[in-house]
Amino acid sequence: MLEWDVAPEWDVVIVGAGLSGIGAAARLSVTHPELRWVVLEARAVSGGTWDAFRYPGIRSDSDMLTLGYRFRPWRGGAALADGPAILDYIRDTAREYDVDRHIRYGHRLLSADWDSSQSCWTLQVDTSAGASTMQTRFLWSCTGYFDYAGGHRPDFPGEQDFGGRIVHPQDWPDDLELVGRTVAVVGSGATAVTLVPALAREAAHVTMVQRSPTFIVSRPAHDGFASLLTRWLPERIAYRGARAKNITAGAAGFLLSRRYPRLVRRLLEGRVRAQLPPDVDVGRHFSPRYDPWDQRICLVPDGDLFEALRSGSASVVTGEISRFTAEGIEMASGEVVVADTIVTATGLRLLPFGGVCLSVDGRPVEVPNTMAYRAMMLGGIPNLVFTIGYTNASWTLKADLVADFVCRLLGVMTARGYRSVVPRLDPTVDPEPLLHFTSGYVVRALDRLPKQGSREPWRLGKSYLHDVWTMRRARIEDGVLQFRR
Repeated sequence: MLEWDVAPEWDVVIVGAGLSGIGAAARLSVTHPELRWVVLEARAVSGGTWDAFRYPGIRSDSDMLTLGYRFRPWRGGAALADGPAILDYIRDTAREYDVDRHIRYGHRLLSADWDSSQSCWTLQVDTSAGASTMQTRFLWSCTGYFDYAGGHRPDFPGEQDFGGRIVHPQDWPDDLELVGRTVAVVGSGATAVTLVPALAREAAHVTMVQRSPTFIVSRPAHDGFASLLTRWLPERIAYRGARAKNITAGAAGFLLSRRYPRLVRRLLEGRVRAQLPPDVDVGRHFSPRYDPWDQRICLVPDGDLFEALRSGSASVVTGEISRFTAEGIEMASGEVVVADTIVTATGLRLLPFGGVCLSVDGRPVEVPNTMAYRAMMLGGIPNLVFTIGYTNASWTLKADLVADFVCRLLGVMTARGYRSVVPRLDPTVDPEPLLHFTSGYVVRALDRLPKQGSREPWRLGKSYLHDVWTMRRARIEDGVLQFRR
């Protein structure tokens, strides 16, 4: 450890005990056992999204061979796992790497101020025992970007006239009884396509009401290639091989989509058409206005959504909503969707850094005016790292790379006696939106996110195969990162 005039309490504080935070802590415990670190978790339990979101059928929207950690094999059989299985995986990882005893539950970070004279962060934390102050030389935000206080919930005309119950998936009530009921699910994203088949198993009928379609792809619930490798190879070798195959296939699919969007559109729509009866208008209900990967492509295991549509237990209506009525939803076309329960799967809200107020020497940091270095540090802000995942691939692929980079960075700082590191802004780099993604939850939050730059290392990487070199192998002392003893 470094020598300090006034030693801070911690070398590293990790914020958040979800998928990213547990992975970061596990890597840190292995690579830097000499450091003093702690995980702050605002909730009473670990798991983040996978504990907080409890709507029926919740599952991964990426395959588990890439959503799982690089350093710990996914041992579940499902390629697209349900929420409880993912939660078990996260907590098992925490136990295996002795992360549990480092987590302080009920600790919500409110603000963080960098003190240049002492080269450390002073943290104001709200705990069940009252306000608390902590100091750390390095702050690592693993809060993701979802606002756990509530999802995006537009107001619909006539809501007060509806005679049934309106719920949002993020606030799913335990007492909601759907057996024999007619349900309308408003939305077309990953949450909606997950909910519809899950609710259709018990409700009398479920209608997915969407303003515009989403690209949807059926994927086998179990990965046959992974099962084959597991049968003949040691676990870790089999995991790496299957994971590499899925990473390569995903990257190739994204690249093909960007270069030949019309071809990929025809292929995707053809696969949907083959799974639905002829009377379903695929062009209307499953042909989006945007190109493939302008928004995430939704995955459905073994085509469960299409099975629900084939069986008649579910249906889809596409168009603008005019208003809610006593009986359900009236569309702008005049069509009425009868329902006694409405689920508003209308999206998420983003909350950068978990809503923490950042400042440097007492001066507030205006996050939207900052630029992100490698989409993991803020230009001009010392000793701060944040973890966000890919939008076009599994979240954990990027989280793993950030963890590897941070551990290497801490190794260099410890070996060289550096107290602080800050990405030096380059005035010749033009600012751009952090995410070139047209999903509603992204567009609504762009004015609250940092910017990216027009060239590397300020430009957000969209390819794991590219980033795996630049983040895991490239020099830490690259001339952009400025160190101070």
